[in-house]
Amino acid sequence: MRAVDHGTARLLPDIDRERAWLLTVDGSPQSYVDLDDPTHLEFEYVRRLGHVVDTAAPPGRPLDVIHLGGGALTLPRYTAATRPGSRQRVVEFDGALVALVAEHLPQSDPDGVRTHTADARGWLEAAPGRSADLLVADVFGGSRVPAHLTSVEYARAAERVLREDGRYAANLADGAPFTFLRSQLANFAAVFGELALIAEPSVLRGRRFGNVVLLASHAPLPVAELARRTAADGFPARVEHGTALRRRTGDAAVVRDADAVGSPEPPGGTFRVG
Repeated sequence: MRAVDHGTARLLPDIDRERAWLLTVDGSPQSYVDLDDPTHLEFEYVRRLGHVVDTAAPPGRPLDVIHLGGGALTLPRYTAATRPGSRQRVVEFDGALVALVAEHLPQSDPDGVRTHTADARGWLEAAPGRSADLLVADVFGGSRVPAHLTSVEYARAAERVLREDGRYAANLADGAPFTFLRSQLANFAAVFGELALIAEPSVLRGRRFGNVVLLASHAPLPVAELARRTAADGFPARVEHGTALRRRTGDAAVVRDADAVGSPEPPGGTFRVG
């Protein structure tokens, strides 16, 4: 257990995997890493993001990736293992957490992964334009997405750094009546031509609060392939797009910086450990 800049971090060993660890901050799971097998993705939403990485280009082709939110670098490790030669930039606000991960969960091959201690929005707005094939956002302050990462201005900042066929992927969390999720769909529909959601059917039907992966691009998304892969996972997910997604968005309006709020607080205990 160690105090970091924004809470108390704990590294909990997995008794079933010799060198695997769960990282929590203030009781909320942040990352799971298997040092012997970086392709093992324990969290279901991270597995869905792994499918996004897998379908972003032909197998094995290196990618230029920006990760907003670092945690224990689960997805950067996965990308480095499955797409050798990729250039990855990781932006993590908590410098003490970065140091903890580097000390206790070192990468076996750190080449190609650069970590920046900075605010995600500020770093993104200063990044070179059209420099990334994939932008992954998994940023939570405690258990909520910070307000300055929920506006249409933020969506435009994300679009600016992506190449013409680049893709944006974000881990969000919401539940019925999906006021927050609908606002995010409106924001990204105002900026990108193609959108999709990936989540468990029970979450999309509003039966429970949970993680939702939002995808956005100017180029067509590999919806059929993502649907096939996510349906085969241990906890099958559904890909929603097209007419169904437009119905879900409904009359939701874009949210500007002046009115932006963080994502909703999860119901008590939803994402806590211990």
